[in-house]
Order: sequence, then C-alpha cells, then structure tokens
Amino acid sequence: QVQVVESGGGLVQPGGSLNLSCTVSGGLHSVYAMGWFRTAAGKSRELVASSTRVGHTYYGDFVKGRFTISCDHAKQSAFLQMDRLQPDDTAVYYCKVVSTSDYWGQGTQVTVSS
Repeated sequence: QVQVVESGGGLVQPGGSLNLSCTVSGGLHSVYAMGWFRTAAGKSRELVASSTRVGHTYYGDFVKGRFTISCDHAKQSAFLQMDRLQPDDTAVYYCKVVSTSDYWGQGTQVTVSS
C-alpha cells in the first residue's frame, strides 16, 4: 500500500523559514511528478509548487521567489524550502505524488505567527 508522509511543519515567526519533507513508501514503480499544495482555513486547496520527472517546476503566484521545491524522483522524495514566511502562509501543506494514480499525504500544519 502506497503511503505519502509529510513532515517539517510547525510554528514559525513572520520572516522565518521551514523545510518540509515528503517521502513515499509502498513501492511505486513510476513517479511522474511531485508537488506541494496547501489549504488555508476557509479557502480552497491551491498549488504551492510542483516538479516533474523531466525537471519542469511550477510555483503558485503567491510564492514570489520565497519557496523552492526540490525532488529526488528516484528516491521518491520531495522537499519544500520556505523562506520569508508570512501569516498568509498559514495552512495545512500536502504532498501530492503523481504516478499511474495520484496519492496524497495527510498534511502538515504550518503556522506563521508572532
């Protein structure tokens, strides 16, 4: 059974940084893309960043150069370095893995507050 697990969330002050990690277990044969999405209270889920196996990366408009996604598709892991965090970045962050099906993690809470 495929499992996607995120880690690295927590409480950080405005202007601070966090590094989220996503690991996949269960033996996926092929991973075509991995990405991060987030859901803030009262809002729809939105793309934060994604990376394809062939090296294309995409970021949500709100990122504005503050976040960096990196992936090791062979090891089926993804990371999201988040810098200059702001209160509006407070959300549950989810890892998505695109294979022959889509797989989601349970999410990790990121809270930006002084």
